[in-house]
Formats: sequence, C-alpha cells, structure tokens
Amino acid sequence: MSAPTIVFDLDGTLVDSCPDLIGTLSWLLEREGLDPIVYDEARALIGHGIKPMVEKALKLKGRGESRDEIEAVYERYIAVYETRLTQETRPYPGLLAALDRFAADGMILAVCTNKIERLARQLLDELDMSRRFAVIAGADTYGVRKPDPAHLLRTIAAAGGDPARAVMVGDSETDIRAAQGAGIPVVAFSGGYTAIPLPDLDPTVILDHYDGLPDAVSRLLTR
Repeated sequence: MSAPTIVFDLDGTLVDSCPDLIGTLSWLLEREGLDPIVYDEARALIGHGIKPMVEKALKLKGRGESRDEIEAVYERYIAVYETRLTQETRPYPGLLAALDRFAADGMILAVCTNKIERLARQLLDELDMSRRFAVIAGADTYGVRKPDPAHLLRTIAAAGGDPARAVMVGDSETDIRAAQGAGIPVVAFSGGYTAIPLPDLDPTVILDHYDGLPDAVSRLLTR
C-alpha cells in the first residue's frame, strides 16, 4: 500500500503571495496608463493562473480585447513578477509545522498549482520549500490545469501516490472542483483568495488555521 499523498495548491494555500501578485499587477496597470485595481477586487482574480488574472484585470479597465494585447501585457507582467516572487510572499502560519509532521509520518507531499511550473519552482526554491515536495506541477506541466481533475490525478500519479489515499488542500473553486471531479476529499483553507464563499463550494472540510491540518487530514484518510 502506497503512503498517503497530500497535494497542495500554492497561491493562497501554501503561501500568501497576494502582496507580490497584486503589487506587480498595480505596477503593470500604471505602466499601461490605467488606474490601479482595488486590492480586494484584485484578490478575487487570483486562482486560475497569472494570464487569466491579467486578462480579467485588463477587461475590468476596458482593455484586453485582442489576444495579442493580452499576450504582450502578460509577458511584461511575468518579466517583473519573477524578480519579486518572494519580496513579501511567505508561508502561512502553522503551515511549515504541518508539513514537518506529514513528512515525519512518511506521507508524500506534492504541489498542484495553476501558476506556471517555472515560477512555482522558483518561488518555492527562494523560500527553501521545494525540497519538501515529491512533485511540483504547474499549469503547463501536463497540458491541463485545475479545475480539470486530470491536473490533480496526474500530479498524484507522478508522486507515486494512489488517489484512493490522497487529500487535496486548497483555497478556491479551482482546487475544490478539481478534487471533487477526481473523487478526492478536499480541505479548504479559509485564509486564501476564494471569490466564492467556501460553504457554497461544499468542500469536505473548511480549515481556518494550519494548526488543525494534520488532524483534519488524518480523519479524512481514516474515513
């Protein structure tokens, strides 16, 4: 029997990256001659990946009608964002202790994010977290991305895990829908960036602090 596999989303789940994501977005909009986006409004754009976030932000400002414009602005965003990935981004309180406990229990840890893999790896490298994960799968790793359950299932397979002994940990609709589609229980972290109230998404468990994550995962695996 394979060890249990715990799969984590990245932005809004493992790390609070909102300050750097939105800081870069505000810089970008100003460079494009547009008004900055309201912070809470920008938070709601996170979760589907950087390109969809940039596209939605442009359209909120009356721009982004052509794919060429979206691609050009997206490339400018990436060029700046990769220089400030961890300027303010940090793991959530209690998260590292929970990862330590999972590792001590012999569990397999993996990341399944809609961030492109190169940036996800760079971010986790800079925070000295990459070594904790057997697999770091981004939106471009398998040609599919959450909420497609194949993104999650292929991450579990790459880590050598079994979907029947896996738990997803995320913060938003994309994570919850991917887990539900894969038939995998999902712990939803309430401190993330969901645009939809978590109870409306019906995750298996809603968690307010990572101090309670090991016990929540244990209950789900036992069940």
